[in-house]
Amino acid sequence: MAIFKRELSGPSFRAFLALFLQVISYASLLSCEKIEMGMLLSSRAMSLERHSEDYCAMYDICGERSDGKVLNCPYGSPSVKPDELLSAKIQSLCPTINGNVCCTETQFETLRAQVQQAIPLLVGCPACLRNFLNLFCELSCSPNQSLFINVTSVTEIDGNVAVDAIHFFVTDTFGERLYDSCKDVKFGTMNTRAIDFIGAGAKSYREWFSFIGQKADLGFPGSPYTISFKSNVPELSGMELMNVSSYSCGDTSLGCSCGDCPAAPFCSDAEPPPPHQMDSCSITIGSLEVTCVELSLGILYVVLISAFFGWSSCYRRRERRGPAPIKKPLLDSINHGEITSILQEDKERPVKMQEMVPAESNMVQFSSVQGCISSFYRSYGLWIARNPTLVLCSSLAIVLLLCLGLLHFEVETLPEKLWVGPGGKAAEEKQFFDSHLAPFYRIEQLILATEPDAEGGQQPSIVTDRNIQLLFELQQKVDEIRVNFSGTMVSLADICLKPLGNDCATQSILQYYKMDLDNYNMYGGVTHAEYCFQHYTSADTCLSAFKAPLDPSTALGGFSGKNYSEASAFVVTYPVNNAMDDSTNENRMALAWEKAFIQLAKEELLPSAQSNNLTLSFSSESSIEEELKRESTADVLTIVVSYLVMFAYISFTLGDPPSLSTFYISSKVLLGLAGVLIVVLSVLGSVGFFSAIGIKSTLIIMEVIPFLVLAVGVDNMCILVHAVKRQPSDMSLEERISSALVEVGPSITLASLSEVLAFAVGAFIPMPACRVFSMFAALAILLDFLLQVTAFVALIVFDFTRAENNRVDCLPCIKKNSSRASDEVSHQRNPGLLVRYMKFLYHVQDIHTRILEHWAVKIFIVAVFVAFSLASMALCTRIEAGLEQQIVLPQDSYLQGYFNNVSEYLRVGPPLYFVVKDYNYSSESSHTDKLCSISHCDANSLLNEISRASLTPESSYIAKPAASWLDDFLVWLSPEAFGCCRKFINGTYCPPDDQPPCCSPDEGPCGLGGVCRDCTTCFLQSDLKNGRPSTEQFRDKLPWFLKALPSADCAKGGHGAYTSSVDLNGYKSGVIQASEFRTFHTPLNKQGDYVNSMRAAREFSARVSSSLKMEIFPYSVFYIFFEQYLDIWRVALINIAIALGAIFVVFLVVTSSLWSSIILLIVLAMIVVDLMGVMAVLNIQLNAVSVVNLVMSIGIAVEFCVHIIQAFLICPGDRSQRMQGALITMGASVFSGITLTKLCGVLVLYFSRSEIFVVYYFQMYLALVLIGFLHGLVLLPVLLSLFGPPPRYVADEKQEENTPPSSQQS
Repeated sequence: MAIFKRELSGPSFRAFLALFLQVISYASLLSCEKIEMGMLLSSRAMSLERHSEDYCAMYDICGERSDGKVLNCPYGSPSVKPDELLSAKIQSLCPTINGNVCCTETQFETLRAQVQQAIPLLVGCPACLRNFLNLFCELSCSPNQSLFINVTSVTEIDGNVAVDAIHFFVTDTFGERLYDSCKDVKFGTMNTRAIDFIGAGAKSYREWFSFIGQKADLGFPGSPYTISFKSNVPELSGMELMNVSSYSCGDTSLGCSCGDCPAAPFCSDAEPPPPHQMDSCSITIGSLEVTCVELSLGILYVVLISAFFGWSSCYRRRERRGPAPIKKPLLDSINHGEITSILQEDKERPVKMQEMVPAESNMVQFSSVQGCISSFYRSYGLWIARNPTLVLCSSLAIVLLLCLGLLHFEVETLPEKLWVGPGGKAAEEKQFFDSHLAPFYRIEQLILATEPDAEGGQQPSIVTDRNIQLLFELQQKVDEIRVNFSGTMVSLADICLKPLGNDCATQSILQYYKMDLDNYNMYGGVTHAEYCFQHYTSADTCLSAFKAPLDPSTALGGFSGKNYSEASAFVVTYPVNNAMDDSTNENRMALAWEKAFIQLAKEELLPSAQSNNLTLSFSSESSIEEELKRESTADVLTIVVSYLVMFAYISFTLGDPPSLSTFYISSKVLLGLAGVLIVVLSVLGSVGFFSAIGIKSTLIIMEVIPFLVLAVGVDNMCILVHAVKRQPSDMSLEERISSALVEVGPSITLASLSEVLAFAVGAFIPMPACRVFSMFAALAILLDFLLQVTAFVALIVFDFTRAENNRVDCLPCIKKNSSRASDEVSHQRNPGLLVRYMKFLYHVQDIHTRILEHWAVKIFIVAVFVAFSLASMALCTRIEAGLEQQIVLPQDSYLQGYFNNVSEYLRVGPPLYFVVKDYNYSSESSHTDKLCSISHCDANSLLNEISRASLTPESSYIAKPAASWLDDFLVWLSPEAFGCCRKFINGTYCPPDDQPPCCSPDEGPCGLGGVCRDCTTCFLQSDLKNGRPSTEQFRDKLPWFLKALPSADCAKGGHGAYTSSVDLNGYKSGVIQASEFRTFHTPLNKQGDYVNSMRAAREFSARVSSSLKMEIFPYSVFYIFFEQYLDIWRVALINIAIALGAIFVVFLVVTSSLWSSIILLIVLAMIVVDLMGVMAVLNIQLNAVSVVNLVMSIGIAVEFCVHIIQAFLICPGDRSQRMQGALITMGASVFSGITLTKLCGVLVLYFSRSEIFVVYYFQMYLALVLIGFLHGLVLLPVLLSLFGPPPRYVADEKQEENTPPSSQQS
């Protein structure tokens, strides 16, 4: 989330903005009274005024303000020659000052004590530091001070006259050089620039000087008197501009790193890499701009249609010139009137090719595999019809045995285990980061926002007195949460993240009041918050309760730029300690508190916010997991209703026309119920099997697979029952069962096997939820198919036997009067209701087939479907990768509003860590210079590259330079930062002078004496080689640095900021196994932003790793969830290709028809492409869920095609006649048993409370059913009539001799 993982902390950050202003503060604690300059014109002070060389404008200290800031004496006097010791001290800090000086030893010690606060911020760039010191050295000690300083106002303090205002004359050249050398210097600990601390973010040297010269009010940081910087001296004044030597940050002798000085000559060649851009080739045709892909597909369409039109014209001319076929076509054997008569008479045989042409039925020739399957089903049908009880009991026993695995049933709800594949790169990196550094903290968050205006729709500012006080009330309720955990009452203070001390690192605007309501009015109410928005880095009253600056961008939302006062939302974030093992007491305590926090937010905080016309959204670390658990029971009613609908539909479909006198005999309610139970058992058997082998179930499995299997299973049930009913009535029941299985068994087997293979392909998808779903679904469909051809066929035998024995449906023990038994049996053999319906619609079907026979219609249909497929290809490029978080949650979840508000209000992106493995810090290694970004570091070092990448955030998604523990450590070690790394005489660590034991807050202001008076810097400059520590020095002082508290005297202390940034395990060997450098991503609002930011970070790391020959990887908390989208297109295409290939091979092996297999492959591919086009139109994203759906759609689409192709293969006649016969034979089954059943199963999903089911199952499956129906009953017949394979048909010898070749090839 958008807060610091490790905040910079310290007991005091006062003087960060004005630390260099205090170098001129020389006064006592006595109150002062200003006396205007005009009242002192006759005083001795003014009589001594003089502007010449070796003359001072101010000398010595004449008093202090009441807030402790010192004031200089305004008396002009000649410069003074210091003693040898003082001269050496001044030379060490101010090398430009030689000889006489204008400061006493006390003044110099005060100057030295104050500038040491700035040195740690600037020492990484020597040129900036030298220019900065020169400015204040000249101001305080220059022997020619009177030439460029003029006292313009004085004040009286306890009888003494002290300086109240001065003019400081400085050249523009020096001011520009000073600013240019410092403007880009980083303060890594806070991921910002040092100028933000010491110059209030000045944009020019004039702004910086203006800020420096402001006179501070009592108790506030800043200058004790007014300094007016002037670039022009008065005429005849004898004064001149101060123009001491200044240095460019690119100066070779005092050069800065590229990170601190991007404009340096040696950095100019290392420009940021060009932004990563996707191919955006486009062509403008007039006023129309089209992409190259669209133009290419358009050209391809014209070529294909032109070629098809040319081929069809040639074929038609050849067909007209050829002799008429001698072989009697299928539909010539029975005229149209006869067919109509057959379809209209109930007691005649139903429409069936073998029955319509009995003389030719024995001429059908199957492939060897298909023949074997048919032979198997013929024998198997006879056997099962004779032994239904054995088959039913044994098949059910096997499935019930599998169901015993449900005793080990578990549901996986952890998001990272649902959506993240094991062994992935992101998972390994997360494991490395958590184990070597520290797990990312838990996030609890509140977002309090204003409502838009009714008129303009604009949201008013939330920074008002009433809203801040309301936030205090909400915070008090959060602080009062107490949860009983194992007999211990747990509060937020017990689990929160505490960088230093005992205060939580809560990110809230209330930190500007130290989280204390009593300070609200004391500090000035809302005005103080607005003041802190601009001075949060330095003002003591603006520092947080945990002693660190609070960036307002982390606590406010809905503002533009840095207009924090216009913010429309408060963002309150509670970082909570996290542990790698979820079973630890630490995490269990946090989990218990989080539940109470969410309950409080729902019951008290939300109503309180709404009563004040505000909105409140909230979340905890465990919220998603808890909402997923709730989702498991959210759609129970939907499941029950869907099964009732499907049960009613099955009973309606399988039964005969309703009649009051025969309904209880001819109905199929019991058979329909048994069919539903078979589906339930197949699902339970699949879940039981995988539960037994230790694979957890998911919510998708619980809710979607039953619908899916039911929709798929009903198809085969309808086809089986209708096939039995179509058999001649003079056959015995055993023969009818056998013939029905021979008729539809091969196509059912082929379709089911294709579906199982298509679902099984999903097992290769890395996302666990979808992989497990595919595995469960494949086994469930396989079990459903096996139960259909065993248990359900046995049930059909029982049901038909029941009807023939005149027994009542649902109550088979009751037998009807035998006098009407023959009528009931006759009625039982009548076609089912759907078959009668299709007979009634025969004329419509006849019109449909006759329309499809016209060449113009065929060309039009092919042109339209090809156009739709090519248009879908063009639309596919618009499909975005990702899965919106709101989609996977219930529609009524409180997280829906939270995720919307996160995208709308947050202005800081997630933390980004660049993790370095095996950093060799020994002096013999070059790793240090390859990583750091201070002086003498490589121009292409990691931190310099990060800094450059942050200059192009729109492509790199890196918002700021990185916080570098290594830079800060090297600065902290430097003798120039003399207030940081220090040691006592005995060699132990000595803290800065403003920290205990050197200084105790209870003992008043800190001085330079006491127990730390003899402390010295850890090293002399001569102890370091090129400013770098030796291996032993590095090893010994690194623990000191990580334990050092940051403070005003040394802001570079590493404790708090870098406590977890370095893995010290085994570091004494000279190699640090893991360390991290922290920065931030830019605000990420869309799924595409998350994916692109991760891709950009990995590309950046790969490039830098290759350049530096070091192992570096990026890590952010969201990477583990988004890694799958980096190559989701590749995964999708591979899985779709495997599924299509598997079905093609299966169909080819079973039918031995290469041409029909190719046609099937083309139609299935078009269905998938068209479905992806619909995804683009409906803005459905590409993710593992949609990839599984696309793969499954191939298996489901097979049913729309395979039965038509199978019927086409066995029908006699030419292609058009066989196409018509195939539609007549299987059209009813495809429409009623496949299309309508799937529509019933899919339409129920519309009422689901889970958005993921509505989008990814209702919308996609509905589109699949409609697209599959159109392709199966419109496009496929046309393609078969044009390019279909020869019939599986063996003519007698006489006919064969008289049949012309053209007819055989037709």
